[in-house]
Formats: sequence, C-alpha cells, structure tokens
Amino acid sequence: MSDLLIELFSEEIPARMQAKAADDLKRLVTNGLVEAGLTYASAGAFSTPRRLVLTVEGLNDRSADVREERKGPRTDAPEKALEGFLRSTGLTKDQLEERDDKKGAVWFAIVEKPGRAASEIVAEVLDATIRNFPWPKSMRWGNGSLRWVRPLHSILCILSAEDGAEVVPLDVDGIVSGDVTFGHRFLAPDAIKVVNFDDCSTKLKQAYVVLDASERAEAIWADATNQAFANGLEVIEDRGLLAEVAGLVEWPVVLMGPIAKDYLNLPSEVLQLSMKEHQKFFSVKNPKTGRIEQFITVANIETADNGATILAGNGRVLSARLADGKFFWENDLREAKSGMKGWLQALENVTFHNKLGSVAEQIERISDLSGHLAATTGADPVMATTAAQLSKADLSSEMVYEFPELQGVMGRYYSAEAGHDAAIGAAIEEHYSPLGPSDDVPTAPVSMAVALAAKVDTLAGFWVIDEKPTGSKDPFALRRAALGVIRLAVENDLRFGLRDVFARQATVVSKAQDGSDGVDSDAISDSLMGFVHDRLKVYLKDRGVKHDVIDASVAMPGNDDLSLLVRRAEALSGFLRTDDGENLVQGFKRANNMLTAEEKKDGVEYSFGADIKFAETDEERALFAALDAGEPAIVAAMGAEDFETAMAAMAQLRGPVDAFFKAVKVNADSDVIRRNRLNLLSRISKTCLSVADLTRLEG
Repeated sequence: MSDLLIELFSEEIPARMQAKAADDLKRLVTNGLVEAGLTYASAGAFSTPRRLVLTVEGLNDRSADVREERKGPRTDAPEKALEGFLRSTGLTKDQLEERDDKKGAVWFAIVEKPGRAASEIVAEVLDATIRNFPWPKSMRWGNGSLRWVRPLHSILCILSAEDGAEVVPLDVDGIVSGDVTFGHRFLAPDAIKVVNFDDCSTKLKQAYVVLDASERAEAIWADATNQAFANGLEVIEDRGLLAEVAGLVEWPVVLMGPIAKDYLNLPSEVLQLSMKEHQKFFSVKNPKTGRIEQFITVANIETADNGATILAGNGRVLSARLADGKFFWENDLREAKSGMKGWLQALENVTFHNKLGSVAEQIERISDLSGHLAATTGADPVMATTAAQLSKADLSSEMVYEFPELQGVMGRYYSAEAGHDAAIGAAIEEHYSPLGPSDDVPTAPVSMAVALAAKVDTLAGFWVIDEKPTGSKDPFALRRAALGVIRLAVENDLRFGLRDVFARQATVVSKAQDGSDGVDSDAISDSLMGFVHDRLKVYLKDRGVKHDVIDASVAMPGNDDLSLLVRRAEALSGFLRTDDGENLVQGFKRANNMLTAEEKKDGVEYSFGADIKFAETDEERALFAALDAGEPAIVAAMGAEDFETAMAAMAQLRGPVDAFFKAVKVNADSDVIRRNRLNLLSRISKTCLSVADLTRLEG
C-alpha cells in the first residue's frame, strides 16, 4: 500500500473557483484510479490561491491481473464479423477457442490483461486530468498548448510507502513532475522538498501556507471576532464573504481599522455593501448603537509595523469609495425630502415589459390592488396604497443605481426622510419578499398587502400576455412569485379567495393594455390557480405532505383559499399516518369501488334510502349507528373548519367499516337487502368524501 500526494502549483486561482476545483481534482483522479483497477482507503482535497492539493491514502501498489472471457460470432459467420471481433480483443484467429453453444459453434476469446504498477496508472490518470480539467475559464501561455486557469508552474506527484518515496514520472507540456513545492510568495518563496502529505502540510505551514481553506476561514473568524470583542464591538457575520476571503490568502493576517468620521452616518447597509463588494472588508458595528464604525481586512503577509501601513492604505482606498456613497446619499436625501416626485416621474420612461408598460404603470396597478387587499391583511387602505405608490421610487435614486442590491432598503430610508409612517417604509423594503424558500415572510399588515399585490400583479400580467414558464425556463421568476403568494397567505394565515383576486387583476391588466376588458379573466384565473397548486405541491413536500394528499384537498370546494387548503392537506396527511386513517381509506376505497361498479352494472344511482330496518346483521346495525353518530360530528367540525376533529370523528368509522366487510355480503340474494346495503356503501363514501376527495389518494 502507498500514499499518493499531488500538488498543482500555479498563479492565483480565483477564490470562487477553488472549492469546486479541489473537488474536481479529487473526483477525476480517484475515479480514474478506480477505473484502472486501483483501490484506495481515503482521499482529501485542499486548495489555496496558488495550489490544488490531493492526498490519497491506502492505494494499491498495482492493479490486479484480469482474465476475461468474451463470446464472439458463430464460426460460420461472415469474415468481417470475425475481423471486427479480433480487432476488439487484440488477438489473432489461432488464439480463439471454438465452443458449442445453443446456436451452434461459436468463437470465444480469452483476454488476459496483466496488472500495472500504480505509478504508471497515476501518471496516465493525472496527465488526462490536467489536460482536460473542467475550469469555467482557462488560458494558454507561452508557446504551449496546455490550458489552465492561470499559468501552471509545477507538478508535484509522489507515491510514498514505509520504505521511502518515489516521484511519479510525468511530463505535461514541458512541466516535469517532481517532489518540490513552494512556500508563501513573499514570506518563504524558496523550494521545499517533501516526501508525503503530512510532511508537505507541516513544512508549508512553517513556510506560511495553510493548506486547508476551512482552517484559514476559522482562523480569520476567530481573530476578527476577538479583535472586535476587545474593543467592545461585533463583527457582522457574512459566511459568503468569509469563504471568499479565505480563498484570497495563504497566510491570513487579520487587521482592524477605523472608518473615517465623515462616513459614519451613512446607512449601515451602504457601508456594509460598499466594503464587501469593493474591498472584501468585514463590517464591525457598535452593539449599543448598531452603527458600523470599523472595518476588518485580511492581509496575506506579516509586516514589521504589524499591518499599520496596510491599514492606512486600505483606509484611504475605502474613504475614496465611501466618498462616492456619501455624495449619492446626500443628493438622494434632497429628492426624498421633496416627496420623490422626480423619481416617480422618471419611472414613466423605464419599461417594465414591452407588453405590460412602464414601471410607473406597474406601480399604478399594484397600488390599486394593495388598497383592495388591505382588508384581507388588516392594513389601512390609504397606507397600503401610499406604500405601493412609493415602492419602486428608489429605483431612480443614485444610490440604487450604484448598488442595485439595496433597492427597497434605500426606499425605507427615503420614505422616512419624506416624513412617511414607519409602516410605509417597512412595506417599501419588504414588498420584494419572500425572494425564496428561506427568505423571511413579511408579517406587518401594510407590508403583506403590498408584497402580495406585487406578486399577484406579476403573475396576472404575464399570464395575460401569455408569457408562462416553460420547462426549466422561467425568465420572469414567475415560480418564485407564486411561491411568494403561497408563503404570504399560508404563513400569515390570510383568508381570501385567490381565484377572484387573479381574475380581478387580469381584467385590470387587460384594460391598461388596450382600454378594454376583452380577456377571459376566469380562464386566466383558473390557469393561474393550477400553476399555484403545482407550486404548492413543492412547498408542502418540504413539510412532509405527499402530492396525492394535496390533490385530494385541491379537489374540494374553496381550494383557492390557500391557508384553508394547507390546513386541510396537513390534517389529512396526519390522519393517513395513523393506522385508523390508513385502514379507513382502504375501507372507503373498497366501498366506493364496489358502489361504482354496481351502479354501472345496474344503470342506477344508489345514493339514498339506506334503512336500518332492513339490516340483518349486528355488523350492519353497528355501521348504521356509527354513521348516525359520526356524520353530525364531521359536518359540525367541517363547518367550523376544524379538520383535525373531523378526521378524528371519521377515524371512529374504521372499526365498524372493517367489521361490516368481514361479516356482510353486499350482493345479497334479496334485491331489497342488496339495494339497502349498496345505499349504505353510498353513506360511507359520501361521509368520507365530505372531508377530502379520497379517490385521489394513491395505493
């Protein structure tokens, strides 16, 4: 057994590519080794800005000998068939064996492949891996034909065992493999000879290189939080930025510096985004005031002045960046205080969609619908309308032009400067939410009304112009909008008929287009409900509700009240997880299938008239009694929308139904008795179907 160490040393690899590149190196090499007949115990991949490293432990010293029997053509087959078989096996005709088969005499080939040394296989696999590496972007340099993300300088490839280490011979476009790596570019640039992974990792750390990206990230976060804590401050957590910064340095040195006083009063979101996007700085806030006061940068070098020069330079660059932000902020404040009319007017010249008009027209539709939905969310209709009218105003601001990620956030600040209620500002910020399955859902009444209106208008608008998602294509994020409607309704327990809202908005969009209501709003609304129900299946699947349970609930009246629909589906799902629920459904299906078959055969409907006086067995009488007791309880619970109680009452039927089918022959010889029993099956079916359409359930 041997251990394999590979290092591909190059110029700087972009941070965003490093983790995947390390995984790709591991996947390509280990898959290649296994396909060539080698096995291994474990493998690990690492990355820094200048290297990809792979260690494979417990690798076989050589692949096993292989003896393979291959069946060929019949002995009397055409000569060309035999020639093709010989080419595929690498044998000659005299090396074949003739054997009797069911179809006559057949040629057989015995192909023997001797095992190969691990070094030979490793060289072959690594050569192919380097030449065909799946970089998102790659380059050529010099006169060579090799492509790599950045110029590749050296290849380290060693097989080590207890008796020593050997370099795996390899030459890729003039880059010859060896047993040498290099330390930190500035702090320890000299060549380092290594014999295995542990030796390499230890010597590199002594040469100011930390191989493990997670170790670098942990060191950065620990040092950053400790420095902030020592000054009574807190680092604003940003895991994405942390991973990126860990990919920018081989030897992280954390430095904390102050933000110039001129910029401390900028909105915290502006400071944080500007520092993150342009400088890759972490934001450090004062927990007492919530204000961002300092920044943290991560250098790749230790200096004699403990980073003072680096901090001073970074501070100057940061001030230049923030000066732009301050200029935008001050200009925007003047417009905000004047009521944002200029911004709103500018949106008349911004196209939302060439068939749906400008952003200003979109705002008008959302404002109208927000006022209509205010009663549903418990919002003040005037505030909801005002919030909607201002919801896109910040798109015209200089700050959002510079930082599009701050749309909505800046609108909240500008709304406050214009003197509007905080609820209006919150709605402006939150009306884009939720943006995905993990995003927070607005809960304030005004915010809910505007967020819901924005998403409904988007869906209705694109349905009116017949721009629906197809397959995996969804350029206008309509699936996300539908999920947003679902989450707003369900997670806030909003009670309203979505079908009517869709129909209303489809008519509004149509009138805005051509001045008429010449659109089949009911057909559009029905289509949209089908789309929403499909997204609901995805949403409820994550909550443990199966798709057929949703179908059974959707088939009931009121399926456009999403909150009611989800409560029904979740109650039914819980009911079906019990023994009583599962068995009762089987009893229902037996009753319903038999009833359907007999009605078809007889050409009549057995839907009423079951009378206990015709009952001949105790089991029949017990079922009558159970239905007499259960039906009122189920009706009352359903009337109160108490699905759990209705399901519990229905579960009481399980025993009597089971006993009935075990003891009673439905198709009795007497026509009167048979008809009575079929009418009794109809009662079972109707009672169960009053809760959900159980015929939609699978199994």
